Amino acid sequence: MLQQAIVSGLVFGLYFTLVGLGLNLIFGVMRIVNIAHGDFLMLGGYAAYWLFTLAGVHPFLAALLVLAVFLAVGWPLYYLIVPRLALARDAEMLSLILFFGLSQVIEALATIAFGTTERSIPGRVLGIGPFSLAGAMLPKAWGISALVSALAVGAVAFYLYRTRLGTLTRAVMVSRDEALASGIDTNRVSAIAFGIGIALAGLAGVFAPFMLGSLTPSMGVDINLAAFAVIVVGSLGNPLGTAIGGMVYGVSLLLMQTYLSSWANLLPNLMLILVLLVWPTGILGREVRRA
Repeated sequence: MLQQAIVSGLVFGLYFTLVGLGLNLIFGVMRIVNIAHGDFLMLGGYAAYWLFTLAGVHPFLAALLVLAVFLAVGWPLYYLIVPRLALARDAEMLSLILFFGLSQVIEALATIAFGTTERSIPGRVLGIGPFSLAGAMLPKAWGISALVSALAVGAVAFYLYRTRLGTLTRAVMVSRDEALASGIDTNRVSAIAFGIGIALAGLAGVFAPFMLGSLTPSMGVDINLAAFAVIVVGSLGNPLGTAIGGMVYGVSLLLMQTYLSSWANLLPNLMLILVLLVWPTGILGREVRRA
């Protein structure tokens, strides 16, 4: 049971890394808190569900479509919302209020459009039967979802550390004022990062039916709690620290579900409280301050 829980937790950890990655990228670049992150994930899940149900579109193709559409939506959404936040005296607090309102609007519209019935995509779409990994038996849908998550994390790492735009993005993350003074178009860099963050949320939503079981319009709140637990553990503002937070969260969740199942739903809250009290900078916090 312990081996099964740990291996399953690592697989879940890869997925939750993807869940938190877009949220942490947006915070790292813009220092704003996207409370609507879980709702964009929910919309990505419903997009995949309806594409599969109405047109028979495979989740892999749906993932590509969702990435493109959400990136196209996130880019102009940045210019509509974020520059105005930057004019505020307390941009972080105002971002909490604004994105909370956006979250409520998205949830309400989704409830009207989709109803409250739980929706899901059969796991057999990604493969029938279990597979063996390090002595543990896991559904193929989990393995494929984790693999897609790992590829997405690798793509973000490549973008940040192997491209010129990524170098500019990291410069903005270190100091927005210094980046602006050196001639970097911080609005353009931030708009692209915001679009990528929204697109990553949508991608995570495509595979939510396989990893989380079902979709509902109200799932955004629970997703946000899990995402915040992941990025706070890894280090708030360090996108790649999300991978560490995701692994810690995934293994902790599966261990709790195995041995203390009645407490499993409290895990995100417990992790947030514990980390903020004992290790408020996160695991990679020191490295971020030296950057």
